[in-house]
Formats: sequence, C-alpha cells, structure tokens
Amino acid sequence: MGDLADFVSDVIGSSAVRVEENLGDGFVRLVVDEAERRQARHDIRCVEDVVIEMLRNARDAGATQVYVATGRTGTQRRVVMLDDGCGVPAALQEQIFEARVTSKLDTVHEDRWGVHGRGMALFSIRQNAEDAHVAASVPGGGSSVSVMCSCDDVPERADQSTWPALATDDEERQTVGSGPHNIARTCCEFALEERGRVQVFLGSAAEVVATVRSRLSSSLDETGILFVDDPSSLPVLERLCVAADARELVETAEGVGLPISERTAHRILSGAIRPVRSVMARLTHRPDDGTGRRRPVDLSRDRRSLHIDEGDAEEFSRLMERAFSFIADRYYVSLEDAPTVRSTGDRLVVTFPLLKEDEG
Repeated sequence: MGDLADFVSDVIGSSAVRVEENLGDGFVRLVVDEAERRQARHDIRCVEDVVIEMLRNARDAGATQVYVATGRTGTQRRVVMLDDGCGVPAALQEQIFEARVTSKLDTVHEDRWGVHGRGMALFSIRQNAEDAHVAASVPGGGSSVSVMCSCDDVPERADQSTWPALATDDEERQTVGSGPHNIARTCCEFALEERGRVQVFLGSAAEVVATVRSRLSSSLDETGILFVDDPSSLPVLERLCVAADARELVETAEGVGLPISERTAHRILSGAIRPVRSVMARLTHRPDDGTGRRRPVDLSRDRRSLHIDEGDAEEFSRLMERAFSFIADRYYVSLEDAPTVRSTGDRLVVTFPLLKEDEG
C-alpha cells in the first residue's frame, strides 16, 4: 500500500494524495492522515510540551511515581520518563505512537492543559521528535519511554537550570511563581496539580538511577530479588535495584533507557551520586514525607556574615554539580562527591572534590 501511494504521488503530485475532496475556489477537504499530521506539528512546539504530554500519559496510566531523566548533548535533548503505571504490552509498544490509539475508550481527562485521551499525544511527540520509543515496559509493571529531540526543530528554554518558587494567587491557592517556563517548571506545575496523587522526580540519568535505587531498595524483598535470573521479568523500576555490581547496573540502566558509564555506576553504588528529592519537596522546601519544616534563616543573628540554610546549600550544591559538567567534558575529570558549600565571613566557598585516577 505504501508503494502504491508513493507511485500515485509521483504521477499526479503529492498534493492530490493529501486531499479527500476538491471543493472548488481553492478549498479542499484534507484526508484524515494529513489533518492529523498538521495538528500534531502544532501540538508540540517545544521540549516542554513533550515533557507535559509524557507526564499526562503517565498519570492516565495510573502512575503514582514518575521519574524524569533528562540531559542535553549539543543540540539534542533526551527525555526518558519512567513510571510505575499499568505498562504497555509488547505487541502494542509501536502502535501506541500511531494516531487515535488510546486505552481510554470511554473516558477523557480534562485538566489545565486541555483534553487528554484522544490518542494523539504520543503520535504528536513522534511526529516532532528525532526518536520516540518504549525503552521498557511490563503490563502492570510500569514503563520507560525515551524521546530524543533536536533543539533546532523543537526548541527549549535557554535557561534549564533555574527552579521556580512557590507563590500564592489572589484566592490564596498555592501556585508556581516566577521563573523561566523550562522543564523544571513544567514538572513543578504538573506535580502541584497532581499533588497527593503523583510524585515526580527530575534529574540526570545518573540521578534518576540513584533515586530509584534509594527509594525502592528498602521496600523490596531482598531474598526474592537475589535469585532473579532475568531482570526484564521485574517491574521497570525494580530492575534498577537488582544490579549487584557496576557492570550489571550499566546493563540494567541501559535496558530501561538510561545510558550511564561504568564509572558513573561505581559512583552510584558508592553513594557519591545522591538521590534527588521530589519536585514538590524542592518547590516547597520540605522533606519528601511532608512531616518537617526547614529551619528558617535567622538574619538577625549575625548581619556581618552570610548564613545559608541547609536546604538552600544542598540545592546550590546540586546546581554546581551539574555546572561542573562543563569542566568534566573538556578535561576528562569527575567528581568524587557532591560539591560542598561553606560560608566564611564575607566569602562563599564551593569545593569540588575530584575523583583521583588509579595509578599504574
């Protein structure tokens, strides 16, 4: 059928293939496929649109935990989203990227971003991305969806490091305050909208692996996972917890769409790469369990020097660790631990502990 369409297009022109009916006076009725493609191009206009559509998909799949791993290399932005939702059967992992394919036959979800459930979100993403595929999925055991975008075709906000602050609107409701409309803000807005239903975590691939292992390992039955021969038989998130050494962790992470190096895997296993807090915890400056409050900074205690709150120092340390990639990529060095932030008198000192290479 594809060869026939190509032949017809070559003979009578591609415009005729896109038209169902010529109405005259310059008006035509498009075929459904062409109308869908045009709408899909409009639905996704930036990387942040990709992220929100993937988050809404995970929510509609029944996910309560969503992990967003993202990173940029040159002009390419990768977004990998892992969740503990209902999963996708192997036979349908390609078809879900086709137009009008949905599991929501009788229901749609209308939220602040519009109507969801038409079966067009993943189709729109694939139409605009360089690559979009299901990296791993188990029916009833969650999914991992990987998307690669060219920022030349699907632009993103220039500032991807700034996190928004929590604000209050005119009706005394909490809302996401000022800041660039970047990936972090998108995740915060979604997490605030779905507060109490879906937890969202955002970080690099390495941070997501470390976070999943930290959050799930304590709740898993260790005697059960010790004798697992095939990690792919486990729920997607649990697979990251069964790796016994760095090499196995690299293979397992790659299998769920999170490429990491063996050196990074060693750092994860040693605890050098710290888990990230949920985006709601970062937005509200509270612990993940919501049981405590951070100690407010006492500015009157000593006006002669800067006293940084522990939570702010930790967040600043994470920003510095990400910024260090500029040096790491050019000089082939790595951090042994997270940067330390210390205020002394009229100075703010950030220390980057470098990983020492083995000699010999």
